[in-house]
Amino acid sequence: MSERPVLTRTRSELASALDALQGSRALVMTMGALHEGHLQLVREAKTLADHVVVTIFVNPTQFAPGEDFDAYPRTLDADMEALASVGADLVWAPEPDQVYPEPVRVSIDPGPIARVLEGKTRPTHFAGVALVCTKVIGLVRPDVALYGQKDAQQLAMLRTVFNQLDLPVTVHPVAIVRDEDGVALSSRNQYLSEDERVRARALSRGLQAAVALADEGASADELVVRVMKEIDDEGGIVLDYVAVVDDGTFDVLAASAGTELADEDALAHATPVADATARAGRILVAAKVGTTRLIDNMGVALRAAGDQGGNEQ
Repeated sequence: MSERPVLTRTRSELASALDALQGSRALVMTMGALHEGHLQLVREAKTLADHVVVTIFVNPTQFAPGEDFDAYPRTLDADMEALASVGADLVWAPEPDQVYPEPVRVSIDPGPIARVLEGKTRPTHFAGVALVCTKVIGLVRPDVALYGQKDAQQLAMLRTVFNQLDLPVTVHPVAIVRDEDGVALSSRNQYLSEDERVRARALSRGLQAAVALADEGASADELVVRVMKEIDDEGGIVLDYVAVVDDGTFDVLAASAGTELADEDALAHATPVADATARAGRILVAAKVGTTRLIDNMGVALRAAGDQGGNEQ
């Protein structure tokens, strides 16, 4: 096993440790409770920069009252061991007063992308994510920052925020890591009972079925219906939404009935797939299995009528 990364807890410790690193930096931001998906971010980061900096911080500004901030697992010792196994160089694991040394009086509005789907379900979430990520980018000054594709809307939102604010960092997406049963790795999977874990497989099954259907030329609406059918057939799952979005703009192209959008005309304003050239899309699902809320997504190729191109993941 490699040496454990340098652990810093304060801003001054972080600054001193960064000064000792010569060369380019890659940043991986986490809330801890690390799993193989996080470790894959670090592995990929090592191919992009001379040094990898990992943050472990459960960010209070992205949790609304009643959400699981206090219950979110804190496993620093295990996380440090895991990071040693993949060669991370430096870890910053601050307390909240190090990230927010003054009362929070400034917020970042990420715009329309933060007010649909996950943003509608958790209306303060993306503002909190945008704030903490912008602050950490400023403190670490990385050349590249890596984010997992599982949080597809968060990834799209951060790209927008960093671009709008002219932050000098490259955003690098990393593909979803799945367990052998197809379930996307998540820190929240540990909350699933054995039976709930079996039911949770319906999310990735439905997405994969929709990807296959897209390859046959199905419309965005048909893809949504296909995922919903898989979830309904499984039973014991409370659906939040299924949606198809443009993978670049995150415009919502189709969504399950009852999906709340910030703008009632959002679907009407989106460019219809049938009237567009072939575009990269993404189909997303959010649902509760038992008391655990899970999200997942897969990339699809959305084609105009008559286009016979294949899908892409």
